[in-house]
Amino acid sequence: MSSLPNPEFLRRAIALATENVVTGKGGPFAAVIVRGREVVGEGANSVTTTHDPTAHGEVNAIRAACKTLGTFTLAGCALYTSCEPCPMCLAAAYWARLDSIYFGCCAADAARAGFDDAFLYAELRKDAPERKLPSTQLLGDEAWASFAAWIQSTNKIEY
Repeated sequence: MSSLPNPEFLRRAIALATENVVTGKGGPFAAVIVRGREVVGEGANSVTTTHDPTAHGEVNAIRAACKTLGTFTLAGCALYTSCEPCPMCLAAAYWARLDSIYFGCCAADAARAGFDDAFLYAELRKDAPERKLPSTQLLGDEAWASFAAWIQSTNKIEY
């Protein structure tokens, strides 16, 4: 389990986010992953410089922390992020099994600055056929072969 919240780690994330904007490297988002009292990963938004729409500060920090720790799970770690995570980053935090999230600005603050994720939250509440981005299942029976192989595999790493 991660330690009690430490505002200094959030201040570090805020400083990284501000530096990211000032240097022209990306958007005003950054994050720090902490295990105990030690920073194990940091990341800032690099969507525009890497041409990667998934390169949000939180995702970059998660990738860095996993690399540092040599694992795909961050149980026992906390995420300090300059802004409340978007739906993608929140999902990534869950997949990484982080213990807790501490954030500076909220989603409404991000929206005021032009980063409004409200449409994503609304889309996620809809059934797939009602969403703006069409999504259709194809070859379900054939695709099941991958899951069947997973179920049968004796050399898989569970996650």
